[in-house]
Amino acid sequence: MNNKLFAPWIHQRCVNPGSSVGSEAAEGGSLFRRERGKNRRRSCVIRLLAVFASCLAAFLGALMPASAANPAVTPAPAPERIVVKPVDTGAALVNPDMGWTLMFYSNIPQNYGSKLEPSDTVDEWPGLSVVYLRIPWAFVEPEEGQFNWPILDTPAQRWIAKGKRVAFRLTCSENWTKFATPEWVKNAGAKGVFYDWGKGPAPDGRLWDPDFADPVFLAKLENFLRAVAGRYDGRPQVAFFDIGSYGMWGEGHTGGSSRIPQERANEIVRQHIDLHLKYFQRTRLAIIDDAAGPQAKGAHQPLTDYALSKGITLRDDSICVQPPPNSWYHADMAGLFWPTRPVIVEHEHYGPSKKRGAWGDGSLLIKAVEDYHASYLTIHWWPHEMLAETRKTVDEINLRLGYRLQLREISWPARVVIGQPFEVVTQWANAGVAPCYPGGFMALTLKDAKGGIVAVLADDGFNLRDLKPGPKGQAPVVSHRRRFTAGRIAPATAPGVCEVFVSVGERDGTPVLALPLKDDDGQRRYRLGTITLLP
Repeated sequence: MNNKLFAPWIHQRCVNPGSSVGSEAAEGGSLFRRERGKNRRRSCVIRLLAVFASCLAAFLGALMPASAANPAVTPAPAPERIVVKPVDTGAALVNPDMGWTLMFYSNIPQNYGSKLEPSDTVDEWPGLSVVYLRIPWAFVEPEEGQFNWPILDTPAQRWIAKGKRVAFRLTCSENWTKFATPEWVKNAGAKGVFYDWGKGPAPDGRLWDPDFADPVFLAKLENFLRAVAGRYDGRPQVAFFDIGSYGMWGEGHTGGSSRIPQERANEIVRQHIDLHLKYFQRTRLAIIDDAAGPQAKGAHQPLTDYALSKGITLRDDSICVQPPPNSWYHADMAGLFWPTRPVIVEHEHYGPSKKRGAWGDGSLLIKAVEDYHASYLTIHWWPHEMLAETRKTVDEINLRLGYRLQLREISWPARVVIGQPFEVVTQWANAGVAPCYPGGFMALTLKDAKGGIVAVLADDGFNLRDLKPGPKGQAPVVSHRRRFTAGRIAPATAPGVCEVFVSVGERDGTPVLALPLKDDDGQRRYRLGTITLLP
């Protein structure tokens, strides 16, 4: 205690206790008055001690915690929270912009859907999301302006009816049929060249390639693309459309056919890209990597860089065609595309790849998915036979192909008051090789005992598209907090216990994406636990 603060008061009240006391002492000081003075001084000392004790108590109280100073008051316990740490089920996921694509037509109409009965959509292949139709232009428009749409629509609808999607490549050059480009295009005056497969141009060759830059050919091709786009562009059931109008099998190379120099090819393919962009303005387009040169080295090539600048994605059809170390060539090129759009890879015909020793034990295909950060992978063989022999490889790929959104942890209060905010804390990771291109927002749905929706609490402030993929087992984990309120103003919300479901989808809480979680309600909402609503 600072004595200087009390010294004046002590002096005034004890040494010179007041004018009345002083005057009585001056009158001669009787015994009574002396005793009276002693009593007053004693009382002054007592008051001083009381002040000192009060100050000391205040000083010590400031140093002590509240609970120690007043042991009868205990801190209120924190509200109980439910903590759930879901486990990845390991299931294959069918989601937008990713999955296995079934080659129903592999150029030749018989490969590889001809063994499938109309009711057989290969449902046992885990992660199958797209049926792929690659077929010559001549089969779709056998006569000018007369279209054979059922050749496309019939197989497409078999899978669309199962909630799957369709993708296309319509080609102008094949090594097994003389006129992949309709013969009526040649008869209309389009220039071209006869050739023998693997030997190049020959006057009496048995196959015909158009001059891919000929004005008549380009005019007829434009009419065809206009008709096809009018039918399929922007349809939600169409996953992608390959730019397949140049080169053998639509792959962008002519080394075994008309043998166009790469410098000239760069000019021609750019024209074909622009034609597709003109008519396919809402559907994702894909450029085949070989258009830049089958063995071109380096990520940046004129044609693929141009395609990249136009929002087109990349496709590589040459995985496991050759044995190691030439199992593929353009993973570095894919590195320019996959951060913003889904990359498509196609393995060689499974049977021939095995015979050439290019397939190995399946680990090369797994590595290709990793190196390309692939979102789509084509099934290039008879599907039932291939799945029977490669199921282990397929299952392992499904844990990495495309994106895989994992809810690592979620917590919420066990009890909340209706109309009052509460906090939900989540931890998310993307265990796939590619971003979640369509994006998605988490929503919590509360349901009553009858399965009725009590509240939909959508978090539109956190887009799971922003989750970064990482190496296997090393996906970055992102924590997120969000406050929700159930039953504020309306709709009428009754107290009671509700089940808590999580989903990822549109901003309004509509579920879209499959998650690797158990207890799906059939609409891609997954049960996590319960919450009690209090009045």
